Amino acid sequence: MNVFLWILQILLAALFAGAGLTKLTQPKEKLRDRMGWVENVPLTQVKALGAVEVLAALGLVLPGLTGIATVLTPLAAVGLVIVMLGAVVVHARAKERPGTAMTVVLLILAAIVAWGRFGPYPL
Repeated sequence: MNVFLWILQILLAALFAGAGLTKLTQPKEKLRDRMGWVENVPLTQVKALGAVEVLAALGLVLPGLTGIATVLTPLAAVGLVIVMLGAVVVHARAKERPGTAMTVVLLILAAIVAWGRFGPYPL
């Protein structure tokens, strides 16, 4: 199970690091093409969300790799669950079925990591 959790952590970290860096580095006009929801969200909130996603990605892997502050890994996973709850609402309101489904999947994967690392399989 530890290996499975590590695979999930690395997968989630890669996905959220990529998404977060995209939000941080791209202008809003470019983001609209791939993320229609940014149209109704202030740029500062989009950038803040990107920063949160990058920090969560780092929190999923760095504590386990360094052995320092390992409690941050399940906390990062819980943070992603909260972010994904908000994303489900945003995508559902926009009637984006694929976006809603993907965010639900990511929410579940982050919840599994949080459960595993807080519970029976801590780092």
